Amino acid sequence: MTDAALKDESQRPAEPAVLEDVPGWFWDHDRHSFDWFMGRQEKTGVTGNLLEMGAYLGRSAIVIGEHLQPGESFTVCDLFDSDAPDDENAAEMDTSYRKSLTRSAFEVNYLAFHEELPEIIQAPTSALAGGRIAAGTFRFIHIDASHLYEHVVGDLQVARVALQDQGVVVLDDYRSQHTPGVAAATWGAVFNHGLKPIMLTECKFYGTWGDPEPFQRDLLDRVDLASGCYLSSETLNGQQVLRMTGDSDGIGAFRPSRHHRRLAAEAARDEASQSRQAVQEEAARDLAARRARAAELRRPANVAKRAARDLLPPVVTSVIRRARRG
Repeated sequence: MTDAALKDESQRPAEPAVLEDVPGWFWDHDRHSFDWFMGRQEKTGVTGNLLEMGAYLGRSAIVIGEHLQPGESFTVCDLFDSDAPDDENAAEMDTSYRKSLTRSAFEVNYLAFHEELPEIIQAPTSALAGGRIAAGTFRFIHIDASHLYEHVVGDLQVARVALQDQGVVVLDDYRSQHTPGVAAATWGAVFNHGLKPIMLTECKFYGTWGDPEPFQRDLLDRVDLASGCYLSSETLNGQQVLRMTGDSDGIGAFRPSRHHRRLAAEAARDEASQSRQAVQEEAARDLAARRARAAELRRPANVAKRAARDLLPPVVTSVIRRARRG
């Protein structure tokens, strides 16, 4: 293999065997919640397009893509390795994920679980405004792009226009200490622009500009809800808000990628090879130690000692030893 080929091979993104191999911040409760909301839409006959603003390396996009139905589209908008539109956004990317975020890595990860890529718009999420995507045609939108207040406000405006009446919008990092801009934009939309909260998890806000009550009723009735997910209810300015807590024991694993068997077999071969190598190295160390002991015994001084011990009478040997000890 040429040097150039070796370099290309070393830079090729690693193929994931399971969803957890895809880097990112997308935990089991939210994976289950994504499945729950989109699954409920599908069971009740709701159709519509899917959108993710900010995808990083694809962990949440892979889950959203699992719910794509015939006749629907899935759009992913992210800068990936393009330049940010302003200095603040560039500084945010440099701090968080500039070195790891590439479009090729996203595509490798996504295609490990799906046959086709979503429609990818490699641009700032502001590019979705002004009719770039059809109004009122989306049933589920995930916002996880810039954490800057002005950008999140714009993303929410795009979502409000794009969503159907009963469409669901999800915002990431709505309460993190390092993302006050997301919190301000989220609750500003709730108190000033008609966004109604459905449910909160530790990391994400689930809401709608439609009626949240049907979603909340089914959640409280535990329709298709995993056993480890617990709900509590709060009232916020006259609106009910559910909070999800608990453990992930009852949440099933996401299906493995198409590379899973091959990668598992390769890992088993590597483990067996490493085990053989460890045995060989231990045997080599043992042989080296035995050879060192044998060489020590063959030294002239040691040979003479053994001969004296074996040939001289014990009384004479004891006298010699006492004399040497002085």
